[in-house]
Amino acid sequence: MSRIENGDVVSLHFTLSLLDGTRVDGTEAGAPWQIVIGQGDIPPGLDQCLVGLAAGDHGRFVVQAADAYGERDANAREILPLAQFPADTPLVPGMAFGFTLPDGHETMGQVVAVSAAGVEMDFNHPLAGYDLVFEVDIVTVRTGRAP
Repeated sequence: MSRIENGDVVSLHFTLSLLDGTRVDGTEAGAPWQIVIGQGDIPPGLDQCLVGLAAGDHGRFVVQAADAYGERDANAREILPLAQFPADTPLVPGMAFGFTLPDGHETMGQVVAVSAAGVEMDFNHPLAGYDLVFEVDIVTVRTGRAP
């Protein structure tokens, strides 16, 4: 039976929760999620936990914030001019927006507050600062990278 190594293509079902049990994400009864180990498809702490598992294995792992989506960065907040947002869209705290950076990369930000000074955005990943619980069921392991 093939054990998971870096570069392997793995199909799995997962549930992602906060430490308090709040479910955040996961595969439903449908198709499993396909990832390549060590490619950055998943947080590095989870990558490390999966290495050595095989098809049919189940695991429950607590991944510390630093090894998941990082710690929250207080400097990742910025006030943007109201003019940068669609005039016909009501801006509500918690609303997410996608932005294209000057270098062409895409990033997401979340509205924190709206005032006459502008829109305060938080560019931290929504799960930054949280220790996370991953439960996984390994469906298949294929040696090598996906095409």
